[in-house]
Parts: sequence; structure tokens; C-alpha cells
Amino acid sequence: MALSRKHVEELSALIEARHRALLEELGREVARSRDEQYGAVAGATHDSGDEATADLIADLDHAEVSRDLGELRELEAARRRIADGAYGLCVDCGADIPFERLRAQPGAARCLACQQRHEKTYKM
Repeated sequence: MALSRKHVEELSALIEARHRALLEELGREVARSRDEQYGAVAGATHDSGDEATADLIADLDHAEVSRDLGELRELEAARRRIADGAYGLCVDCGADIPFERLRAQPGAARCLACQQRHEKTYKM
């Protein structure tokens, strides 16, 4: 069943709210990263344990930023599908994506079956 106008409006609001939240989060991450880089240079030590911990934190921060950027790209693609009238249709098979799935993951571009196949194929 195709999405109703009301459902599209509700999902659009979710997309916009999450988009704003991600931009704010990324802005904080960039600012924090700059502050930490300054702190690392200003207080550089040669303790290998501290360096390993700092490397781990940097890797985790990088992974979080990468995840957030990926979600931001998904939301921007969802905005384009809304504008094109294709939102809620699986990009692989054309089937309707259930409203409940879109409410849980507004950037979803595939039905569950195609998403599982995609993840299996690309080992996500």
C-alpha cells in the first residue's frame, strides 16, 4: 500500500528533525576534534599507553563521524525521493516499503528483503 500524504508529511518531519540533529552533532564533533588536536599538541607526552588510548578515541570518533555522514547522505537521498514522488518505494524492486519500517528508519531506500540481500552481498 502506497504511503498516504499524511504518512509522507510525518516522515518528512522525522527526516528534517534527524537531519538537523545530525548536523548539530557533526558540528560539535568538528569543534571537539579541533579542541582535542590543540590539546594533544599543547600537552604532548611520549607515554605509549596515552598514545594508544588517544589513537583508540580518534578511531572511535572517526567511526562515529563516518556513521553520521552516512546517515546524513541517506536522509538527503530520502528528501530527493520525496521530491520526486518515489519515497517509500524500494530502489531495487519497486515494492512499497512499509510505513513502520520508514518510521523506524526514515532514510531506508529498500524493502527489508532487498536490504537483507544488499547487506549479504556487500557484507555490511
